[in-house]
Amino acid sequence: MDSGGANLASIRYAFERVGCRAIVTDDGSTIASADRVVLPGVGAAGHVMRCLKQAGLISVLSTLTQPVLGICLGMQLLFERTDEDRTSGLGIFSGCVSKLRSSPKYPVPHMGWNELQNMRSDPLLEDVPRGSYTYFVHSYAAPISEFTLAAAEYETAISAVVRRGNFWGTQFHPERSGAAGAKVLTNFLKVES
Repeated sequence: MDSGGANLASIRYAFERVGCRAIVTDDGSTIASADRVVLPGVGAAGHVMRCLKQAGLISVLSTLTQPVLGICLGMQLLFERTDEDRTSGLGIFSGCVSKLRSSPKYPVPHMGWNELQNMRSDPLLEDVPRGSYTYFVHSYAAPISEFTLAAAEYETAISAVVRRGNFWGTQFHPERSGAAGAKVLTNFLKVES
């Protein structure tokens, strides 16, 4: 989905590397009829939500029944709201995404490799080894909740992977996360909603 974010090309190439030809579009009917939908995001929450609204995609997203994967900001926008720009999200997941606390040991934005912890069984994480390292670039994060499938520690525990029904989200960037990220994308191509 062309959400107005900046990482569309890298995600498309990552899917090509695992054998899938991805179409980038902001056309609601194309998205609604897709086998799978990815909501990427690099940028500001308010800007991306405005882009989704202008393209008429907010109502499309809320009615999707096929597997949907939110990546980074795309995952954050699946929540009710985010403290970034005091933006209302899509409300697929309850809760609020908050700014990470900065400290000398934990600068914000969080940029780098981090270990997936406390992983629960889910088809998206099948054959992703416990303790796998994935690549994060973010300043805001979702708290641990009933939706959390895997956590990461960055001063405090944050949700690294979430799921509710046919909606999944990864705070990390699978397209930049080596073998573990490629496995997540491969699994996403196989999951059933």
